[in-house]
Amino acid sequence: MSPVPAAFASHRLLWYGHNMATTPATTAFDRGVRPLLQIVLLDKADAVLNFRPDPALQDRIEELATKSTEGELTAPERAEYEGYVRANKFIAILQRQARQMVGTTL
Repeated sequence: MSPVPAAFASHRLLWYGHNMATTPATTAFDRGVRPLLQIVLLDKADAVLNFRPDPALQDRIEELATKSTEGELTAPERAEYEGYVRANKFIAILQRQARQMVGTTL
């Protein structure tokens, strides 16, 4: 079971962060998917940048974050929470790419 990053363990979870860590792995991933994302995001960059989870989802993530901080997650809840962490990373990548695209079109 992979650990939940500390950034996701706080009660007030900031869902799609602008300051996702840049590592050699994230740089390589960005470079590898950029051509595809440029096709997919070309007309959707603003929608991707403005995407936010619905309030019910945000509430659920915050509930799991609180339980994680308190060490009270059950195994199924930890798996669910880790899924949200993975989704957040994916959305952060999409949003970072969209920001770069918007920046190049200004």
